[in-house]
Amino acid sequence: MGPVVLILGSGPAAVAAKRWDRSAFTHVVAINNAWRLRPDWDVSIHPEDFPPEHRPAILGAGQRRIKAQDFVPVQNRYGGFVYAGGTMAFTAGYWALGALKPRVIAYFGCDMVYAARGKTHFYGTGTADPLRADITLQSLEAKAARLQLLAAAQGCACVNLSWQDSRLVFPRARMEDLATVAPVVPDVARMQAAQAREAELGYLVPSGRYWEEASRFDPAALRDLDSLWLAAHRASVRTAPAPGTASPYPLPGAAASGFRRGA
Repeated sequence: MGPVVLILGSGPAAVAAKRWDRSAFTHVVAINNAWRLRPDWDVSIHPEDFPPEHRPAILGAGQRRIKAQDFVPVQNRYGGFVYAGGTMAFTAGYWALGALKPRVIAYFGCDMVYAARGKTHFYGTGTADPLRADITLQSLEAKAARLQLLAAAQGCACVNLSWQDSRLVFPRARMEDLATVAPVVPDVARMQAAQAREAELGYLVPSGRYWEEASRFDPAALRDLDSLWLAAHRASVRTAPAPGTASPYPLPGAAASGFRRGA
């Protein structure tokens, strides 16, 4: 049985994770401020512009901090940020997928739906980073679909432990489901069509600073690409997976990356 990774965000509901049984997860990956929710996290992951005073000052035994120099090379193996989406909810997912080789990635507190009034994050009011005007984030649903399908190609199921409205398109799950959940079986033809379009566009920014070259990216082309990933996802989720199976297909080659923003 492979690792079961909890990716913990800063949504208001994330406080519920304080009470969870840690034994359900082999790894807890905390995005930005989420390390404050419980002391037994394994990984604190944040972008370059995350304020130093908000980072954990002391790392306990077995804990580590993942920064741009760590996650950008991993992200590049999965196509980079122009295609994956330049916000930390997705960055953390791809890093976990590549570095930890999990069986399950379970998200919580990463729904990317923000209240018009009251708290937007568990700690109060924060920036709705995934909703900013960014060419890589035109469809959060498409970016989530892409991550789910690439994870499935690796034999990893992506699920959402949240009970709230969500921009993530992953299936909902309960804690007790984590032992048996299986990845979707991707529609290989549609998946390959999306990958081929990525290769054709060639939006490669090896430095990861895609915003410095944003003028050469066609927003309409990226919207069309999002549509391809959503079509692949719709076709895939209609196929009931057998336990422990996933359809293998090639991962995208090294491409653009990004690490400026938080989530």
